[in-house]
Amino acid sequence: MWTKTDVSRRNYKVAALVGLIGGIVSAIVKFGWEVPLPPRTPERNATNPPQAFLELLGFSDQTTHASYTFNGNEGLPWVSFLIHFGFAIFFAVLYCLIAEVYPGIKLWQGVAFGVFLWFVFHAVLMPAMGVVPAPWNQPWEEHLSEIPGHAIWMWVIEIIRRDLRNRITGQPDPEVALATR
Repeated sequence: MWTKTDVSRRNYKVAALVGLIGGIVSAIVKFGWEVPLPPRTPERNATNPPQAFLELLGFSDQTTHASYTFNGNEGLPWVSFLIHFGFAIFFAVLYCLIAEVYPGIKLWQGVAFGVFLWFVFHAVLMPAMGVVPAPWNQPWEEHLSEIPGHAIWMWVIEIIRRDLRNRITGQPDPEVALATR
């Protein structure tokens, strides 16, 4: 599963570019997923995890809840959006770079990595920091939203990664060369 690809078949610049694009698109997809399946109760949504994390780092409530108005819609939390997009872009680029070397990260078309990230952040790190309750104290609806939401988020990144990488380089993924030897 953790077989390495041939160094000559890797293209880190393309991986970073498609990771950036995949991160932006997947962040929008994750937003869309949370419209019909909001992950938090209204009470907990007053301060969402990105805001709570920034407050733990010492940012003021006024900063973390800064918002803007667009097309008559008030209270859009730009700081939360920035963290949301930053998280998606960072992990999409990381995933795409790792996929150049270790194709095993693409298990189940990236879904396994998405669920892994959900577990690390939503079941371990954020509860340990006090950003969200322990997993057993979270409503089951939160898990129903977050687990498949992370799976779909990473699957979208993989679809974009594979398609754009292959289009830009004109070549299949690096591990394909391993299979033809």
